[in-house]
Amino acid sequence: MPREYLKKATLTAQSHASEVHETVKTILEEIEAGGDDKALEYAKKFDRYEGSVLLSPEEIEAACALVPEKLKADIRFAHDNVRRFAETQKATLSDVELEIVPGFVAGQKAIPVDAAGCYVPGGRYSHIASAIMTVTTAKVAGCRHITACSPPRPGVGVAPAIVYAAHICGADKILAMGGVQGVATMTYGLFGLPKANILVGPGNQFVAEAKRILFGRVGIDMIAGPTDSLVLADGASDPFVVATDLVSQAEHGYNSPVWLVTDDRAVAEKVMELVPTLIDDLPEVNRDNAFAAWRDYAEVILCGDREEMAACSDDYAPEHLTVQAEDLDWWLGRLTCYGSLFLGEETTVSYGDKATGTNHVLPTSGAASYTGGLSVHKYMKIVTWQRATREGSKSVAEATARISRLEGMEGHARAADVRLAKYFPDEQFDLSADG
Repeated sequence: MPREYLKKATLTAQSHASEVHETVKTILEEIEAGGDDKALEYAKKFDRYEGSVLLSPEEIEAACALVPEKLKADIRFAHDNVRRFAETQKATLSDVELEIVPGFVAGQKAIPVDAAGCYVPGGRYSHIASAIMTVTTAKVAGCRHITACSPPRPGVGVAPAIVYAAHICGADKILAMGGVQGVATMTYGLFGLPKANILVGPGNQFVAEAKRILFGRVGIDMIAGPTDSLVLADGASDPFVVATDLVSQAEHGYNSPVWLVTDDRAVAEKVMELVPTLIDDLPEVNRDNAFAAWRDYAEVILCGDREEMAACSDDYAPEHLTVQAEDLDWWLGRLTCYGSLFLGEETTVSYGDKATGTNHVLPTSGAASYTGGLSVHKYMKIVTWQRATREGSKSVAEATARISRLEGMEGHARAADVRLAKYFPDEQFDLSADG
């Protein structure tokens, strides 16, 4: 059967994507030209904060002292899980070498970038988990300098729990600055910071646009849009749990899409009945976001069978993908496009967002069709090298000269010719393009 939309989105994540470009471009250009002073000017305007830009050891210690011991324990628990998972990921990368032909060896090395800039949102919500996810993975990767950047609150500064998390996870500097000005400061190396080689971490549309504009000048984890989540549920699923999970992700923001894909009409209708009630029960600050996201961006899609459900999910390539259905091994083997996969009712996106160890900085807006999320690998440069004996280079030089001439690249060919003439003066080689 064709997919039936029981609820269809009226807006998409790209509906307002172009509105901030010129604003962000102007701010970046002005800060690059004006340096520290211009960055401070924008910080005063947007952050409404005039305290220390780079936190001193004493200020870090004072902020850490404000964090309750139970929360510290939870942060350490999450940090340990993220660290161990990142270490396991790093172990999958190894330096290798291969003898291409006798006497000619090529190899691969994995080298961490030197300086990482980790953006940690701190506006509507204090994203403690983002500090853990971004700083920990950079530390495990081996980056020599890590800056954690987070928006300060007027008269308060960076949230103490974010300071504590960034500190114990290994940040070398903590920058009290938000938005475009914070991203620009890390990129341009203001206030004595090293210029970042890579910018990572979630942020609002202005932060995302700044990273997009700067990409190429620096590396980035990904071009991120609003967070999105999809739930695959069959007739064996619990509609209340499904609805709760959808609402939990809709609270991220007014434009955060959530999607339900099911082959059971009764489950779909029950979830649609439950969601508004669950949203109404949220605190007001969460309720408004979830209500708008459900009203404007959510979809409920009815499919004929599980294969059609899987195909639908792959088409959406969601950031977060939850399976609440029977035969989880089948789904694990079948699904191919997602940022992170949550198999079974016993786990949930919220676990991955906060504490299980897998990273929550993930591809959005369908990008999971071609890339994964933040990991140790994002901070690593996979580079190659080669070394040869004179005899080992002979066959490679001959092939290089002929291919180069066929392509019309005579300079390349002569780089091979000169070696053959030097190393094997008594031998004759046919190095013409048609040889």
